[in-house]
Amino acid sequence: MQPNTDRSHTERLRDTIAATLTRAGQRTAALTDCVDEAELRAQHSPLMSPLVWDLAHIANQEELWLVRDVGGREPVRADIDDLYDAFKHARPNRPRLPLLDPAEARAYAGTVREKVLDVLERNPLRGNVLVEGGFAFGMIAQHEQQHDETMLATHQLRTGTAVLSAPTPPVATTVVRGEVVIPAGDFTMGTSTDPWALDNERPAHPVRVPAFAIDATPVSNAQYLAFVADGGYDRRELWSERGWSHRREAGLTAPQFWERDSDGQWWRRVFGVRRPLRPEQPVVHVCWFEAEAYAKWAGRRLPTEAEWEKAARYDPDTGRTRAYPWGDADPGPEHANLGQRHLEPADIGAYPAGASPAGVHQLIGDVWEWTSSGFHPYPGFRAFPYREYSEVFFGGDYRVLRGGSFGTDPVACRGTFRNWDHPIRRQIFAGFRLARTVGPEEA
Repeated sequence: MQPNTDRSHTERLRDTIAATLTRAGQRTAALTDCVDEAELRAQHSPLMSPLVWDLAHIANQEELWLVRDVGGREPVRADIDDLYDAFKHARPNRPRLPLLDPAEARAYAGTVREKVLDVLERNPLRGNVLVEGGFAFGMIAQHEQQHDETMLATHQLRTGTAVLSAPTPPVATTVVRGEVVIPAGDFTMGTSTDPWALDNERPAHPVRVPAFAIDATPVSNAQYLAFVADGGYDRRELWSERGWSHRREAGLTAPQFWERDSDGQWWRRVFGVRRPLRPEQPVVHVCWFEAEAYAKWAGRRLPTEAEWEKAARYDPDTGRTRAYPWGDADPGPEHANLGQRHLEPADIGAYPAGASPAGVHQLIGDVWEWTSSGFHPYPGFRAFPYREYSEVFFGGDYRVLRGGSFGTDPVACRGTFRNWDHPIRRQIFAGFRLARTVGPEEA
């Protein structure tokens, strides 16, 4: 028999896992129950799956890993595995598949979750690398929340009556401007200790980063509007060759969902509601090429992934690398705009409690931040528990994004978490901040 302290720890872990899975399931239901069957089946953009596909795919992954693999149970629906394999069916083709209808998908998800909670209750959560520290359960909770953020992006793309609502995000409580210089030196990038960290975040390794300056805040709507007003989209010299080609082919003239009326006022469409552009919000729905062009216009550059993580995690006073900018405590509502509490970014300066020791604000939440880095493995990387999570994407045409957005759940957002996407993507909740290299006299 294990000591009482071990049993107590295991029970607390089970409670945490159950609560995390429940939170994810409630969000999935909220994002799918708010529209009718026709809208669930519809493909609102060729970039996105029908919402009903996401609903059943989430449950299918949960069944594969937690019911069959961890639990050793008989399949619930082995006949649908192929339909919900994301690598076998590209998004534009999914509406033509013989998918479960909404009622079937909901019933399937409910049955799977019931069996998973029973598996959780019986599993010792140790003795197997897949369940040590609850990893497999955490992986599936993160998978569901990542799809929930994808479904939230689908809601932003859909037309018609608004169906989502949330409180307005907070306004600034402090004025934040300028940049912060981060001194040269080593810091520990990645993690080897977070039990729910995914394979591409591992292992922890020292990285020497030259001195650099990074903006204290993400680029705001007002700042980006100055780029638009200065003809930034028409100035070939600001764009890379690929960026200019994409700008012309896609007809880019402003961030996605921005609209300008006949009086010259700018508006932004937010989940079916047309709102005046808020100047102090971080700009969102810009692709990597737009961020790159803006950086050149401003005489700066995008930060590297290592620079971003050092700015977010390194404490220059102690030399310690922390889990989050504010420390090691889990994100709270005072730290960051996460978890779909709001349906848009908060104003710059709204979360002073979430700032890093060096004074860099809103690195976590609000908007994913494009970096200049491609997506590559860390030294000593090992694919776990399957190659398709990260390894098959390494070296492709991707740019790394960091920090999470207002639509990212805390379980899928930490100082080491790595996101990646193609440089043309704008439907994701992405913005950016700027950096520059500094000389010895500034370091």
